[in-house]
Amino acid sequence: MCARVADIMTTDVVTADKASSLETVAEQQLRHDVGSVIITTDGEPYGIITETDIVHAAYKSARALADISAQAVASHPLTTVDPDRSIRFVVKRMQDERIKKVVVVDSLEVVGIITTQDLIDHYGLLTSELKDVTQQHRQRRKFMH
Repeated sequence: MCARVADIMTTDVVTADKASSLETVAEQQLRHDVGSVIITTDGEPYGIITETDIVHAAYKSARALADISAQAVASHPLTTVDPDRSIRFVVKRMQDERIKKVVVVDSLEVVGIITTQDLIDHYGLLTSELKDVTQQHRQRRKFMH
């Protein structure tokens, strides 16, 4: 059985509308102890703001965080993945796009997020699966010879 995104994703995601201020987004990150907030427009995923994005925006701008919109800072377009996709697929996508977080959507509804930390936290499951696949492959080769 191939591990799917839904098997290891984090489902407690924090969202904010793109009209929100960066101050509001930062407060949400602190309140919910998360490293990123999904930015939405009319309830649909639009972009993502990470802790690093907030630090960079604060450093580069002379304006207060309350005067900077989430839309101005959010990474957009958002990289998304379906919850039924394989872990292998999402890992390749993260590598190809050089990103650490992918938002999981089902019919344009945010249902989770998968991060490099999720991959690390579930390393045992993933390596166990790899061992199973390797064993199955070896058994097939023996059967064919």
